[in-house]
Amino acid sequence: MTEYKVVNKDEFIKLVQSEILTTSEVLEELQISRQALNSLVKRGKLVPVKELSRDKLYLREDVESRKEAAKELHTKYRPYDE
Repeated sequence: MTEYKVVNKDEFIKLVQSEILTTSEVLEELQISRQALNSLVKRGKLVPVKELSRDKLYLREDVESRKEAAKELHTKYRPYDE
């Protein structure tokens, strides 16, 4: 897990803008449907860092690791798609 150090407000804003993703951004990054994302969350495969009334926020690091895991599973179970 990455450790973040924030000294001032500007650094905090940069950190949030670069490392926190909304649900829509996650859908685009993983190229999955909203239903598939909800399934990942329910199964604990991707955990939001904050749940708002109409949206959820995710760490970029978690999304990227899920993307890598999906890529490995795809290669393992669908090698003929390459």
